[in-house]
Amino acid sequence: MSDVLKEKDEDSSEATKRELHETSLYQDVKPTQWPIIYSPEYNIGFLGLEKLHPFDAGKWGKVYGFLKEAKMIRDDTTVRATEATEKDLLVVHTKGYLNTLKWSFHVAQITEVPPVAFLPNFIVQRKVLRPFRYQTGGTILAGKLAQERGWAINIGGGFHHCSANQGGGFCAYADITLSIKFMFDRLQSISKVLIIDLDAHQGNGHERDFMDDDRVYIMDVYNRGIYPYDGYAKRAIKRKVELSHGTDDEVYLELVDRHTKEALEEFQPDAVVYNAGTDILEGDPLGNLSITAQGIIERDRLVFSHVRSRNIPILMVTSGGYQRSTARIIADSILNLKQLGLIPCEDAENAPKPQITVMDLINGFILALSEFICHFQ
Repeated sequence: MSDVLKEKDEDSSEATKRELHETSLYQDVKPTQWPIIYSPEYNIGFLGLEKLHPFDAGKWGKVYGFLKEAKMIRDDTTVRATEATEKDLLVVHTKGYLNTLKWSFHVAQITEVPPVAFLPNFIVQRKVLRPFRYQTGGTILAGKLAQERGWAINIGGGFHHCSANQGGGFCAYADITLSIKFMFDRLQSISKVLIIDLDAHQGNGHERDFMDDDRVYIMDVYNRGIYPYDGYAKRAIKRKVELSHGTDDEVYLELVDRHTKEALEEFQPDAVVYNAGTDILEGDPLGNLSITAQGIIERDRLVFSHVRSRNIPILMVTSGGYQRSTARIIADSILNLKQLGLIPCEDAENAPKPQITVMDLINGFILALSEFICHFQ
């Protein structure tokens, strides 16, 4: 028996020993639904406190709204994320770490919003952590959809600074690690995963989680002069590309193109997790790089072209991006991928509009109002 098959058998028996818990996250999806995942619950908003962090806490709703305006998607042709439960989170996180999130002071440190420390924890759970749990559920589901459809996009997630027992950098749950662990445990065809992390910051969370796991190959392209400066986590990176302040389109796109191709050829994964942060955009207050909007769109095209041409499932998460313009760029990039035929879903494109009931109108109004509020936050 080959080493790869032995490893897979060992992993399967290990998962069996754990007695896989029942989860609602791996839901069945209609053929007429795009493998694009979102929920209005993704967006964070409470008395304006979210504005104390440079992150646009309503970015996800804006991306979804732009895609609807472009008539690519409708509410009935996209997938609604469900909230990750404690049992889901315990697949990766320790009970001790999850208990620390019951202390508002600790959540304030993770989110880098000091006033959160003074809020009752039930409010922090509902207004801050619950949106993160919904996004985490979306990333986990994206793994299943990518395997079934060839690709999936979670309009959220990418909390790459969180590991099994430590959060930070606005990342409270390790959604990337969780998605991969779910794939290993529940999808027989997935035994090797490549992480392509193109956020401006080093993805130290998933790097710490997969430090000694040969089933996961990490390619990380990041600005070496910014947070998190995690030298220990760098040991897990198989293909490390460190950038300098002010790196521009020409240099950046050549590096992404070459290293993505070489990583795929070297590792030959069963699936790819693409962390598509937009904090590389010129003018970003935390990324300190000089990539244009068109450069980001081209970057996403390069990654999807290389992966899809090899018939490898790919799931994308949106990760960081600290300017109001990033939502428009993410939406434009997704529309570009569709136009180029890199993310097809013919059944969804041709899906007839459903007959509208009174309840549909009420639900639609509530959803539209939620997205309207997010758009102007």
